[in-house]
Amino acid sequence: MELDAKIPPGPLDQKWVTYKSNCRLVNPSNKRKLEVIVVGTGLAGASAAASLAELGYQVKAFCFQDSPRRAHSIAAQGGINAAKNYQNDGDSVYRLFYDTVKGGDYRSREANVYRLAETSSAIIDQCVAQGVPFAREYGGLLSNRSFGGVQVQRTFYAAGQTGQQLLLGAYSALERQVALGQVTMHSRHEMMDLVVIDGKARGIIARNLITGALERHFGHAVLLCSGGYGNVFYLSTNAMGSNVTAAWKAYRRGSWFANPCYTQIHPTCIPVSGDHQSKLTLMSESLRNDGRIWVPRKPGDTRSPNLIPDEERDYYLERRYPAFGNLVPRDVASRAAKERCDEGFGVGPTGQSVFLDFMDATARYGRAEAHQRQMDAPTEEQVLDLGRELIREKYGNLFDMYARITGENPYLTPMRIYPAVHYTMGGLWVDYELMTTVPGLFALGECNFSDHGANRLGASALMQGLADGYFVIPYTLGNYLAGEIGTKTVPVSDPAFTAGEKAVEDHLNRLMAIRGKYSVDHFHKALGKIMWDQCGMARNQKGLEQAISGIRALREEFWKEVRIPGNSRELNPELEKAGRVADFLELGELTCVDALHRRESCGGHFREEYQTIEGEALRDDAHFCYVGAWEWKESAEPILHRETLEFEVMHPTQRNYK
Repeated sequence: MELDAKIPPGPLDQKWVTYKSNCRLVNPSNKRKLEVIVVGTGLAGASAAASLAELGYQVKAFCFQDSPRRAHSIAAQGGINAAKNYQNDGDSVYRLFYDTVKGGDYRSREANVYRLAETSSAIIDQCVAQGVPFAREYGGLLSNRSFGGVQVQRTFYAAGQTGQQLLLGAYSALERQVALGQVTMHSRHEMMDLVVIDGKARGIIARNLITGALERHFGHAVLLCSGGYGNVFYLSTNAMGSNVTAAWKAYRRGSWFANPCYTQIHPTCIPVSGDHQSKLTLMSESLRNDGRIWVPRKPGDTRSPNLIPDEERDYYLERRYPAFGNLVPRDVASRAAKERCDEGFGVGPTGQSVFLDFMDATARYGRAEAHQRQMDAPTEEQVLDLGRELIREKYGNLFDMYARITGENPYLTPMRIYPAVHYTMGGLWVDYELMTTVPGLFALGECNFSDHGANRLGASALMQGLADGYFVIPYTLGNYLAGEIGTKTVPVSDPAFTAGEKAVEDHLNRLMAIRGKYSVDHFHKALGKIMWDQCGMARNQKGLEQAISGIRALREEFWKEVRIPGNSRELNPELEKAGRVADFLELGELTCVDALHRRESCGGHFREEYQTIEGEALRDDAHFCYVGAWEWKESAEPILHRETLEFEVMHPTQRNYK
């Protein structure tokens, strides 16, 4: 079946303007009668809940954390993109659109990406008005820095804690609406199922994670803002609680899942140190502004990096991609690091890492500062000390974090980094209005698939989450709810809610009744190893087929041998994890099925059988220029549906960052 994205007609740069001018509206008195459920309170969820409540809707917001402030958006470090062209270096809405489509390897929907670029500037204005403390230049203007995949400086940032500051801005807007009674906040609640009545999303079943009680909640519409599914790999940069459950329950209720194989491997993470780890730590991509990535030219060189002279170093990104150098997109940088390590040039105890070196930047900043201070003939050590002061101003908290985790001083010796799972470009399929294949169910932010194609450029996740929440959903949800003003509140005693709660209770009872031999983490780790080995940075047909059979066997064992202590009617973190891992086991299989069917390489999806002579991703636009959306079938193979990608402005070409 061919999917209709409901893209407005007309020129690309007029589609969103045309849509906003012609969409249906809900008058203020009617908004007060309509209830909206928002699941997740990260940047997408908090901004959507605050914006919709400000408009007058009655909003119920849910998060499994003890506070919306703990959403994983808080962990984003490097920045948020916007096409303001403050640097006067050639940026524009079109340039941001161009970089995003190209960075996604021509597998994203043009209309959504252009809308994202259009709204980017308004996001910065909104956040400045909220008091977000963006970094500023000496004269007071907002500062910008570069990120991978672009040749302009368009990334706004707040040191290395941009996500935290943006989330606090959205959180303050959300809490204002809570105080006014427009938002009812349900913390420590997890969505366990979607309630569909007469084909439309009408509510959710949630579990109170403190008491274990199941609750029924009605909404005229449901917004899923629950993030991505990177923890299917077990080790990732995501918070340990991040999961796919809300989206997966929606998938099982009729919302199709798009492009699950598009997972992003981030190139600058602290390397794995052993089997004891439960998560990995991201070092911001902003470090690639000033850090130079290299390995020794001689395989197996175990000398201290400071003892390896420059002529014996291979700055491989600068060598392979002279036009972009260390600022190539994440998928390109990650594969290049893997290739060097696989060839024996990796560094560190495991040989699975490369150096990220700030010595050149330190000296450059130091010389400029010494000149500004009119220092005559400063010593090399004086120059480096001055440079370290400036590096500390720009990246200090990131350097401190690295030092605390590794015990190494990155001011004196290069960081060691290696790629790790970070972000997921796949997600629930949505149309131009961010509505899924279930009417009344919307997906925002990383929960949907729409804006990043096969690879997300750095600093675009925060942009998409806030664009969806602040500036897109208020229009598109209104267009839907204009047809629902006559719909009365459905009592939660309705048979659909009763059946939904019983299905959840049966699921929980089934999990609790197993009383097997192995912990939940045992199965999660085993799944993660299969996914990383066979569906990680590189995939091939044989490995994916082995992964699918391996995951099926692991899932069967899980339902026979998982051990969950306690009971379901109490605080039970192991039960929470078990439900999420059960969903990951199903998602892992679908991810591998999707990767197997897509016989091409594009962005973060790299099939070893499909690559250029130079080892770059080789797309097959003739056969795979589409979004692959999967429909759940009980006791049967999922069904693939397609949305053909039409490029009116950006005609696909082989990506070139050389």
